[in-house]
Amino acid sequence: MDSQRKTRKLNGTVIVTYRCNARCSMCNRYKAPSRPEEEISIETIRKLPQMYFTNITGGEPFIREDLPEIVRELYRKSDRIVISTNGFFTDRIVALAKEFPQIGIRISIEGLEQTNNEIRGLENGYERGYQTLRKLREMGMKDVGFGMTVQDKNAPDLVPLYDISDEMGMEFATASLHNSFYFVEAKNIIHDRPMVAGHFEALINKLLKSKSPKKWFRAYFNHGLINYIYGQPRLLPCDMSFDTFFIDPYGDVMPCNGTKDKEVMGNLNRQSWEELWNSPEADQVRAKVRKCDRQCWMIGSVSPAMHKYIWKPGWWVFSHKVKSLFSKKPYSMYENKICRAYRDGLVTKEQLDRCSTCDLSAVVSDGLSEASREQLKTRTGEEIVEADIVRQMSR
Repeated sequence: MDSQRKTRKLNGTVIVTYRCNARCSMCNRYKAPSRPEEEISIETIRKLPQMYFTNITGGEPFIREDLPEIVRELYRKSDRIVISTNGFFTDRIVALAKEFPQIGIRISIEGLEQTNNEIRGLENGYERGYQTLRKLREMGMKDVGFGMTVQDKNAPDLVPLYDISDEMGMEFATASLHNSFYFVEAKNIIHDRPMVAGHFEALINKLLKSKSPKKWFRAYFNHGLINYIYGQPRLLPCDMSFDTFFIDPYGDVMPCNGTKDKEVMGNLNRQSWEELWNSPEADQVRAKVRKCDRQCWMIGSVSPAMHKYIWKPGWWVFSHKVKSLFSKKPYSMYENKICRAYRDGLVTKEQLDRCSTCDLSAVVSDGLSEASREQLKTRTGEEIVEADIVRQMSR
């Protein structure tokens, strides 16, 4: 048994709910919500280990009316907390920020106004998210910003949205399309890879030209996203389930949210953390992680790896910063062998598609409990969540 597993701080993500009021085109989680009665309790959250970073996510975490209580508990065991949200529940977000001004807030905005609203399916979603961010900045909050999932439809908005975040002095987090039980999706795929990569290339060069070391390392992360959308092996090892974990609304502890089907290390509702983390079941999942071929490139797994294997992104940043002293364009996507191979006709789109996580023939898993799935026999997920929000707002 690795005794260090008990003592070192971990990187954790707490999925507090699968309920969501957005209708995102790349994520079907809103069709498969959890039942509020089953969602992770304060008692279970108290059993979590010490963490150096905690992400609170969903679904839409601010649907949970007891989210402030959850944050209070997590702050006792985490050095830093960031909440991922669609920004719809402005009053709740602002109230939480007043109590915890040091918290991080990332609002998902998928492009400029028309593009965002089409992708996320939220009426006035862009304006609500943008105004929520403005209010948080006016309050003096520092750790706030945009989160964008880049795809064919919104790639042209990538740099313009970054420019808005930069002008407002905000963080700007990026991702690309993934398929897994968590997203209840198996068909997400980038169709025009060179076009999307070209917009990432423009963003990377802007980041490298900035004066912020943090942005230089974000440039490396976005370089990895180009590598990912071309279906290539990860630039860094994946250590999910070793020093990083996810816990879902049912108390199931998982290595990550990127697996095709839900992989469970144990259940914190029924076990202590030490029992769960050091169990044979957890080690079986770790063995699967070591053989995982999905090549995901999401911030939840990449950020810890960038810290752990700092010399790899560090050398990349150093070499490209040197180039930036002599060139207006220190980075080219054609530094990647696969980009050149596709450009030169040595690799076909069909071959790259087979390297991706897209699986048109897959049966999509949703990770729901039987009780949560049972409720979908009489109502759709959208109807369930909409009625829930109406009930909450009528109080």
